[in-house]
Amino acid sequence: MPSPSGFAGLIGVCQNDITPPVGIYARNWGAATHDVAEGIHRPLTLTCITFQQHSSDQPLVLLGADLGWWKNSEHEVILRHAILSQLSLPEQNLMFCLSHTHAGPGICLDDANKPGGELIRPYFDRLITASVDAARRALQNAGQAILTWQYGACNLAVNRELPDPAADRILTGYYPGQPADNTLLVGRIARENGEILGTLVNYACHPTTLAWQNRLISPDYVGAMRETVESATHAPCFFMQGASGELSPPQQFVGETALADRYGRQIGYAVLSTLASMESPGARLAYKGVVESGASLGMWEPEPVQVSGDLKATLVSVAYPIKDFPLSAELEAEWSECTDNVLKERLWRKLCIRKAIGDGDTAKVSLWIWQVGDSILVGQPNEAYSGFQQSVREEFSTRAVVVMNLVNGSIGYLPPRPLYQLNTYPVWQTPFAAGSLDLLMKTTSDTVGQLLAN
Repeated sequence: MPSPSGFAGLIGVCQNDITPPVGIYARNWGAATHDVAEGIHRPLTLTCITFQQHSSDQPLVLLGADLGWWKNSEHEVILRHAILSQLSLPEQNLMFCLSHTHAGPGICLDDANKPGGELIRPYFDRLITASVDAARRALQNAGQAILTWQYGACNLAVNRELPDPAADRILTGYYPGQPADNTLLVGRIARENGEILGTLVNYACHPTTLAWQNRLISPDYVGAMRETVESATHAPCFFMQGASGELSPPQQFVGETALADRYGRQIGYAVLSTLASMESPGARLAYKGVVESGASLGMWEPEPVQVSGDLKATLVSVAYPIKDFPLSAELEAEWSECTDNVLKERLWRKLCIRKAIGDGDTAKVSLWIWQVGDSILVGQPNEAYSGFQQSVREEFSTRAVVVMNLVNGSIGYLPPRPLYQLNTYPVWQTPFAAGSLDLLMKTTSDTVGQLLAN
């Protein structure tokens, strides 16, 4: 892929610790036999990056948190709207991104009556405070900087849709030999003198290394990745979960944190390698002609390049058709009668999804798209498969394209149409009908095209 330019303007970076207290409710797996976190593997962080052309402009605010997912969509709206209100931002100017760790604390206020649940509300309020504080400090400290993007690769992510050798179904586990998108997109925020102020890492891979055996709060592989990058750059590292619907590390579902750390270092080293391949801020290689030697030598040298300061934000909705999915009343009745812990957890998640989309036959779900200089940032709440990011990046191949799942909410998977014929968890979990991923691709393509044309 080419190495697109990024953005030149006012950029602010700030990072806050959001590690929850030990003892908070942290049951994230149906197979778990414990309810509360018994310790901390690595701290959880919240990172903020702000973009402006001028200090008087309303900023674009990008927030990223080491958190899992939203069980109840109403709670995500409460948090996001509180941030919007306190920062006086329009809705299209904020993206709140989850890393999707499966070893994080409970953030669902409905779990208040569960063991450790009394700690959820204070922690939820703390997330709002930490987000607003990070944004304000980022804006206060913002200075002229250049964001430069570079595509790289990391082979951690594998296909996780394994045909069950003993049954007619697809397991969620490593499927050797199948293709997997290993694209890594790295952004470097730096002053003209080369001082790095922050990095952005966009990679698609489920943080499901740590599972029901683990009793510690953890950012999963993101923690060691961040430590590796920040130790080398001395600047905050912002992680953005990509379109990872079918992607995961090869070994998952363990209790040993050393494996998560090893995977994190694998990504971290790939990020540092990609950073090392970049030219100086505001420069690119240019062809300078021929030098005749033993061979005819084509000469390339760095030269200054004009970096765009364009900033645009838009918010559109995608009307997804709903498949044959039980209504709220049916799910509530089934859940109340269920005595199996695993099935009860599945039914609860299904009920929360149905409440999020309503009892209609279509659901309008928001899609955020930003133009940041020459780059495009796409954020949406569902768990799209990697074909989504591959499609958008191929169509807009002259630009850096950031694609993010689990932005401003979380509802369901968006698998490709052919998978709906198979017995697989993402198809079982999602409320959206076959063809919904195609709708997302088309809406994104049309919206990006319109944004760039205006």
